[in-house]
Amino acid sequence: MGFTRAELEAVAGRTIPDLVPDDLRLLLVGINPGLVSAATGLHFARPGNRFYPALRLAGVLPPDVMTPEDAAPALLARGVGITNMVARSSARADELEDEEIRDGRHRLEELVAERRPRVVAFAGITTYRIAFADKSAKAGRQDRAIAGADVWVVPNPSGLNAHETVESLAVAYRAAAEAAAVV
Repeated sequence: MGFTRAELEAVAGRTIPDLVPDDLRLLLVGINPGLVSAATGLHFARPGNRFYPALRLAGVLPPDVMTPEDAAPALLARGVGITNMVARSSARADELEDEEIRDGRHRLEELVAERRPRVVAFAGITTYRIAFADKSAKAGRQDRAIAGADVWVVPNPSGLNAHETVESLAVAYRAAAEAAAVV
């Protein structure tokens, strides 16, 4: 995954397709794709991202799944999908406008109504608070549903979220996965 800065800058604004199995039980919602994800077409693809290690530790992925390429079929087989609040890629999530996040809520609600997961888990409290105008939201299960799906907020796996560890991410991800009957 050795991309030059110019190659990554060239994919800014690109979208990647949602990863959604036929039997969707848990829908993980990222903020938006990063540039490495846009370049590869794979969710959470930046080397060093803690997303897949945390899913392995949580029991959502088998221990031998090490790459985003290998994770996609394993997630689909377990009824786990991935989407984003904002479809366009950027170098950093703070490049997004609040209005884009609020607009993403409508697309997400349509996807959830159509695909009917048991649980929707947002990876990032700030984005959830903006999308749902809920400044007091805390991590964990929320007091709302989307089209009958339980709503959870789990920590974002970005290295910018430095107070979280792979272990603490795994605890939160496992709780949402248990609620969805994935583990």
